[in-house]
Amino acid sequence: PAPAPAPAPVPQPNQPAGCAPTARACVDIANQRTWLQENGKVTYGPVRMASGKPGQDTPKGFHRVNRKVRDEISFEFDNAPMPFATYFTYNGIAFHQGDPSIKSAGCIRMYRADAQHYFNTLRIGDQVHVF
Repeated sequence: PAPAPAPAPVPQPNQPAGCAPTARACVDIANQRTWLQENGKVTYGPVRMASGKPGQDTPKGFHRVNRKVRDEISFEFDNAPMPFATYFTYNGIAFHQGDPSIKSAGCIRMYRADAQHYFNTLRIGDQVHVF
């Protein structure tokens, strides 16, 4: 009999698909996870996150880290704390500490350790791919 066809390759859990290799930070909206990478190789994560709720969606596409504020407060949302805010749009969308089980107003909410790691690792100008 003919040999059985080789099984399809199984993606490695630490090498998620879908993010451009040029991106330093990846945001997978469908699976609510994010990770950091270098030349397409995961360096941190994937970790759990919460993106924007319907009507306040996190903007998909390619963005650049443009500002970082360690002890940020959102004046727009009743002085809500946004520790370790790493902004990647010019209209207030950032990675920051928050409850990843609750959808946001567009930001990427993450556990404290993850938000702090992103804050300490990402640099101004780094590419963020939201897909």
